[in-house]
Amino acid sequence: MTAELKVSCHCGIVELSVRLKDSLENARRCDCSYCRRRGTPTASVHRDDLDIVKGADSLTLYTFGTHTAKHYFCKICGIYRHHQRRSDAEEYGVNMGCIEGVNPKDFEPIGWHDGVNHPSDQ
Repeated sequence: MTAELKVSCHCGIVELSVRLKDSLENARRCDCSYCRRRGTPTASVHRDDLDIVKGADSLTLYTFGTHTAKHYFCKICGIYRHHQRRSDAEEYGVNMGCIEGVNPKDFEPIGWHDGVNHPSDQ
């Protein structure tokens, strides 16, 4: 079963539509140097299942290290929305806290992905 979900930033200027094929119970956090500072649990979606509905011109991009992962933020309110994964460029991680009607605390404990020992860094 696929759920279509609305994803929005705090100010509402950027909105995504995602088709989530995997359960939110499979969301995870990453402990790489960047993600552990952000601390946000993410749900996975295939890149074809994420559409920017509005506000594309209000997104800003951050990359670091290998510049493979692409982290997108709202320029207005600064909220991290989604990122293209380093481990699979065909997949995005979507900030669970931006999914309308979802409170990440309802899914605790949320597992961790070992980003410190990422295969791309070996």
